[in-house]
Amino acid sequence: MTGQWPWRPTSRRLTDSLSAVLAPVAVCGLALGGLSTWTVFGNAGSPARIEVTGGRMFTPSGATPVTAAFFRITNSGGAPDRLLRVTSAEVGAGEAVLSRHVMNSSNTASDLTVDSVAVPAGESLAMSPDGLDVIVPVKKGGWQPGDLVSFTLHFERGGAVKTLAVVVRPGEDGS
Repeated sequence: MTGQWPWRPTSRRLTDSLSAVLAPVAVCGLALGGLSTWTVFGNAGSPARIEVTGGRMFTPSGATPVTAAFFRITNSGGAPDRLLRVTSAEVGAGEAVLSRHVMNSSNTASDLTVDSVAVPAGESLAMSPDGLDVIVPVKKGGWQPGDLVSFTLHFERGGAVKTLAVVVRPGEDGS
């Protein structure tokens, strides 16, 4: 080994080597800490958890061929979901349709058919007569206040959720 100096650790070489190793280890530690915190608070990959409550449906009015149903939808999961459609074997001919009540510029109201409705993670969606509702074809003979009508709400991720709606007179349910 003539003419070559043996490698010797100097404080500069040790500092540079230690810095090169510690930087990625520190970044990995921060990432692991962040993911652990996210997991502890229940948000790590938790699916949508859909609960449907407060189902009510208005009694049919006179010869009107449709009425409206309303539900409260709560997504307590960590992922968003979408309400795609509402079905019921107990309604009249035709399909139940998602609808949104819209006020026009001429102070008139109309219903706008909706293809689907977002249900964000950790939030609730309350259907109402002046917002989102389900237009329901009236069955022959109609329904009376107090009757229970079964519905199935179909969600993109949460699948089918079966629930009941109680038939009420408009205005008697706080709407």
